[in-house]
Amino acid sequence: MSTTPSHSRLLILDFGSQYTQVIARRIRECEVYSQIVPFDTPAKEIKKLAPKGIILSGGPSSVYGKDAPQPDPAIFKLGIPILGICYGMQLMGHHLGGKVEHSERREYGMGKLDITDKCALLKGLGKSIDIWNSHGDKLTKLPKGFRTIATTDNSPYAVIEEPAKKFYGLQFHPEVVHTPKGREILQNFVFEICGFTRDWTMGSFIEEICERIRQQVGSQHVILGLSGGVDSSVAAALIHRAIGDQLTCVFVNNGLLRANEAEAVQKLFGDNFKMRLKTVNASARFLTELKGVTDPEKKRRIIGREFIKVFEDAVTGLTKNTKRSANAPQFKFLAQGTLYPDVIESVAIAGNPAALIKSHHNVGGLPKNMKFELVEPLRELFKDEVREVGAQLGLPKEVVQRQPFPGPGLAVRILGDITRERLRVLREADAIVVAEMKSSEWYYKVWQSFAVLLPVRSVGVMGDERTYENTVALRIVESQDGMTADWVRMPYEVLAKISARIINEVKGVNRVVYDISSKPPATIEWE
Repeated sequence: MSTTPSHSRLLILDFGSQYTQVIARRIRECEVYSQIVPFDTPAKEIKKLAPKGIILSGGPSSVYGKDAPQPDPAIFKLGIPILGICYGMQLMGHHLGGKVEHSERREYGMGKLDITDKCALLKGLGKSIDIWNSHGDKLTKLPKGFRTIATTDNSPYAVIEEPAKKFYGLQFHPEVVHTPKGREILQNFVFEICGFTRDWTMGSFIEEICERIRQQVGSQHVILGLSGGVDSSVAAALIHRAIGDQLTCVFVNNGLLRANEAEAVQKLFGDNFKMRLKTVNASARFLTELKGVTDPEKKRRIIGREFIKVFEDAVTGLTKNTKRSANAPQFKFLAQGTLYPDVIESVAIAGNPAALIKSHHNVGGLPKNMKFELVEPLRELFKDEVREVGAQLGLPKEVVQRQPFPGPGLAVRILGDITRERLRVLREADAIVVAEMKSSEWYYKVWQSFAVLLPVRSVGVMGDERTYENTVALRIVESQDGMTADWVRMPYEVLAKISARIINEVKGVNRVVYDISSKPPATIEWE
């Protein structure tokens, strides 16, 4: 992501950690601009970017592995403060003369860090803090000039520093919420060690991205898929602010939407905001393609493929139906509300060694012969940042604070076959979840709350009759950025009311269960 010269910059070298973008998010919370670059970015290119600090991310590899991602060793000669996190710390030790070995006992999950000496990185943290680990290797010999600052039961070198060069290493992950004082550690690196000032905000991002959109698009026209969710709504408002009527929004009813979605989108954007809006009902088309498909990745690919085909048809229709054909818009760009979590959980980043978790229809499922160029103004933002942008652009709370909804819609909340009947069951159950979460004033307190239809039927008794019906799972989680999440300890009376309403009001359901798994190791969505 480019930026204006007035912004100071911290670079994050991405070695494939699932939490690289979380590091970037934590730095932005300091109102400091962070930029993620490939792990093998040459030192001379890094020097041109003139960062005031560098962070080496974690990663799934071992430094001695045959295909382990390695940085340009010359980065350690740039005279720039460097913080290595987990695999990044091991790389630093390995390249500077230390030794890394496989640990007999892998450290994963919560741990205790004992601080044995003072240093700027751990300033103000006391003598002991809770941390979160995820590693199988550890540093067993320090490079020359380094010293130990803190230890864990399994590692005598859990935090290290080379004060003269301002090199620091952490064996644990300060960026995740499971390290409660991790934010203070990163703030110490940013302000105490690198000397940053707070000079990057969402307001400055809006002006910057609008200018970038104008430069990218020029006098051409942009078409955007408007679902009514936070991402597409903010993307539409942002692009509309940048280029006005050069933007045309297309609402595609793919048959996989929540209850009353089509009406809400038309009312807000077509009637109130007066944006150019075309509605396409492609329900039958999507459901035909998805018939009999149960594999979640295949579902996503099919939806992504059909999504683009519908757009291409819509473009053709818009162009042909324009009365003054000479002035008909020629759509060159497709806008998408792609976010950071979409990107990190996909294989769309060239050179990123992260393992595939799942693809997203707006990242990994696009056909190679797509006729549009992409405009992705939110690609480097997390959900909470997107909400802040939306609020500053004047979108209503009902849109800005709406819970995340997956691009493939209800298709990835129905495990197994997707049919009109199963969609009806899930749509009705999900509407009850939303209604009860709002009436109990819990909706805006949590990250996501939704229903999942399972391919499980069980015996029940309703009245005097035996039933053999479907099972619905409730998923309610709290999170700051979607990268990690924990299940919400909801009041029993709220869960009881949701369960009772679903079983009594949704024909075909006789059992409701509550998902109490966290991310990691589970994901928020079930598919």
